[in-house]
Amino acid sequence: MAKLSSFFQTNRFGVISWAVTAVLVAGMVVGAVLWKKSAALPEALSPIPTASSNKGAPQIPMPALVGKESFEAIGREIQIKTNIPADKPRYQPEDYRVVHGDSIFAIAESFKLKPETILWANYDVLQDDPHSLKPGQILKIPPTDGIYYQWKENDTLDGVASEFKASIDDILNYPGNDIDLTNPKVDSGSWVMVPGGQREFVQWLVPTVAKGASGTSSTNQSACSGGAVGSGGFAWPADNHFLSGNDYWSGHLGIDIADGEGGAVYAADSGVVSMAQGGYNYGYGNVIQIDHGNGYSTIYAHLSRIGVGVCASVSAGQWIGAAGNTGNSEGAHLHFEVRQNGGFINPWFVLP
Repeated sequence: MAKLSSFFQTNRFGVISWAVTAVLVAGMVVGAVLWKKSAALPEALSPIPTASSNKGAPQIPMPALVGKESFEAIGREIQIKTNIPADKPRYQPEDYRVVHGDSIFAIAESFKLKPETILWANYDVLQDDPHSLKPGQILKIPPTDGIYYQWKENDTLDGVASEFKASIDDILNYPGNDIDLTNPKVDSGSWVMVPGGQREFVQWLVPTVAKGASGTSSTNQSACSGGAVGSGGFAWPADNHFLSGNDYWSGHLGIDIADGEGGAVYAADSGVVSMAQGGYNYGYGNVIQIDHGNGYSTIYAHLSRIGVGVCASVSAGQWIGAAGNTGNSEGAHLHFEVRQNGGFINPWFVLP
């Protein structure tokens, strides 16, 4: 131990130098290693997730933007033909072929016109009678409500406007008439739309017959004595309470009630039968008329069977006949009219 101590004392300088050298070498080695690591690219840090109010919600990965789908926008069907709105205005008439089950009222509704407009435009086909409608007929459908008129020789704008209760300006300015405003002349034979125009109908009507005079020749026009009087409260004359054709309007002064061939027909109120007549009867076919004795009378037309006779006293709801398709009719139904003091009223005003 003494020798070792003596050795360190004798060689103290050499030992210290070696120690310093070793420290320097170790420092150089460590520095070189650290420099090499710092020269390499740093590894990307993992992103810190953003705080979310829904901490428990599962994380849904977004699809990779690869493949055909990544280059497609929102799809849209290619249309070569432009779709024209159905309600685009038209300024010229068009033809319509009547099919089974049609009525003037329904055709008018489908073209957004008044039924009078179609009846007026087709007098040569229908003779102002909506019951003249038959499958296969070709009707002219005017572009707007009013009178579709064929100009006659010597007609004038003032005269035509006055005849149809219309405005001269409306005739001149209607686009479909194509009238030169600088020289407003209309050639004879050309067709002109008279917007808002109107005329009287040629009415084909069974006359109102009171119980004081019979509606058939078999009774020699003798008066009916006495009988029931109506209450003024009406009941439906058929089991069905809906239409099968024309409603009430100025060209059709009654309603067509859905009632199949042979369907029951009832007296709408108490009264006395003033007409019970078979045949064509102005297009009414087999027809019954009841005088209710209070100013009202009712008519039941196109019957297949007449079940009461003239001067019979009937009560409200009593069976009087069967519906049919006689006279000027297309399809079995009951044509029902209500008259008051000889004038026509809308049956909807009195039916329950």
